[in-house]
Amino acid sequence: MSGKFVRASKYRHVFGRSTKKEQCYDNLRISKNAWDTNLIKANPKYLSVNWEASGGGSFAVIPVDEKGKLPEILPLFRGHTAAVLDTDWSPFDDSLIASGSDDGKVFLWKVPENFSLYQDTEEPVDVSPVAKLTGHTRKVGHVLFNPSAENVLASSSGDYTIKLWDVEAQTAPLTLKHNDIVQSLSWSADGGMMVTTCRDKKIRFWDVRQEKAAYEVPGHAGAKNSRAVWMGEHDRVATTGFSRMSDRQLGLWDVRNPAEPINGFEILDSISGVCMPFWDDSTQMLYLAGKGDGNIRYYEYENDKFQYLSEYKSVEPQRGIAFVPKRGVNTHDNEVMRCYKTVNDAYIEPVSFIVPRRAEVFQNDIYPPATGTKPSMSSSEWFGGKEAALPSKITMESLYEGETPVEIAAEKAPKPADVKATPAPTPANAPEPTPAPAKTEPTPQPAAARSPPASGSMKDNQQSMAAAASKFADKDAEESSDNDASSFEEVPKPIERPRAAAAVVAEKQEGKTGVKTPPRQQSSSAEPTKTTSAPAAEPAAIPSLASSTQESAPAPSPAKGAAEGIKGVLQDIKGMLAAQSSQIENLTKEVAELKARLGDA
Repeated sequence: MSGKFVRASKYRHVFGRSTKKEQCYDNLRISKNAWDTNLIKANPKYLSVNWEASGGGSFAVIPVDEKGKLPEILPLFRGHTAAVLDTDWSPFDDSLIASGSDDGKVFLWKVPENFSLYQDTEEPVDVSPVAKLTGHTRKVGHVLFNPSAENVLASSSGDYTIKLWDVEAQTAPLTLKHNDIVQSLSWSADGGMMVTTCRDKKIRFWDVRQEKAAYEVPGHAGAKNSRAVWMGEHDRVATTGFSRMSDRQLGLWDVRNPAEPINGFEILDSISGVCMPFWDDSTQMLYLAGKGDGNIRYYEYENDKFQYLSEYKSVEPQRGIAFVPKRGVNTHDNEVMRCYKTVNDAYIEPVSFIVPRRAEVFQNDIYPPATGTKPSMSSSEWFGGKEAALPSKITMESLYEGETPVEIAAEKAPKPADVKATPAPTPANAPEPTPAPAKTEPTPQPAAARSPPASGSMKDNQQSMAAAASKFADKDAEESSDNDASSFEEVPKPIERPRAAAAVVAEKQEGKTGVKTPPRQQSSSAEPTKTTSAPAAEPAAIPSLASSTQESAPAPSPAKGAAEGIKGVLQDIKGMLAAQSSQIENLTKEVAELKARLGDA
């Protein structure tokens, strides 16, 4: 039976579906600023778009239901004195949005109730900010809300810092200092750690409330921008960047040991546009959208590898792209993800990623619980040092039925110590060492357990590794002392090489003279080699090795005994080679005698 092995996956056939032009958001003036951000952000209710405006900075908010060609004049969110570079929606309040600008300020905005782009007034009423956060000395390039704690906002600036704002108090108690401009930042799922990429080509993993980088490692070597995204509840980070040869790369990093990417960097292609990564924690899928091309490729994460699934291709390139939270997808169409991409800086096109199924009921297997809108703690608790925790989740089935989302407690994946260090005490405490690690390694674990959050106990890991190392060291020592003799039994084999060389010499001589050596003379010359040399060599080698093993057993250093045994064997081989050389001389004399006899005849 022949056939190709196909990896089992619920999302193997996910495909991207574009949207007709009349269902897009048309007649927009998207910012043409060259700063490297996503330009747009999305939540289940609204889209925010960096606007191309003269005389100050502004951005537009578009309700997702108002599609088609939009009015010529829109109500804008005005207040900045320079171009808006980035915006971000609060994960717990769909009407709260933050913005960062070239003027060095961070503003907070509240979308009015029943907000619409179509207003009865002649001139649309612009929206003003509800709070202004000042403290950066240069432009603010990125803003990002904490995914777990309410009203905690991070902002990165050209002054080489990231400030962590308490939105309620309108203060920035914490600051993360860098050596150059921050190119991207991403929170861990519990909001306790952060990863950043920087123009100095370093990747930093921050324990943010300690205001110091836990790790600082070399990232992508290319000169162009790199991006990083924390992979949800896993202790893994995905990065995109460029090699020295300007090839686009994908890297997977272990947060607990990020010295180098897992399995090295994977080369994607040679396109020059920045690759924007987005992670979906519920489906364990990574989406990579190229800036300047129209393709979106997506992978499934499994066993510390990104398994390529497929690629959405479009002739319309995107400069900006935004993915919605999972609670915003259409479960009736089996839509597992939706994104919005900018096209020609004139309109925004939705792209849906769908699992092709015909069932008319809720597909529970492709919709695990998703992050809801209830935070795990307040900003004061987070800045006060409360232990980071995952926010509560909601069942997707409740959204399918159109009911109020049903909240469930977030279950944290097992810690690294729980997964690998738990069975370690058994072999360490056992009376005799056994090859237990070979059996405990392959124990099947769920996908979440293979890649747990970055909160494991390093002490437990070190103890289990030490126990395993000592066990194997004891076992190797015993095996080396018990098997020394057998390990050197192969050494006398080179003795056969002189005999083979003698036979070759004899054959050459016979070829030249054309006369074969008589059988009687062969037996008299070759048989003594077999009966006297070889049997004498093997008994001589074995006792010497046995004695060297016995003498080295009580010695404090096993290596010393082994060296003595090898020395004895080499001496025996030397004597045997001398005997063989005499044999070769005898053969040479006999050949000369044969030549003389032939000459006399």
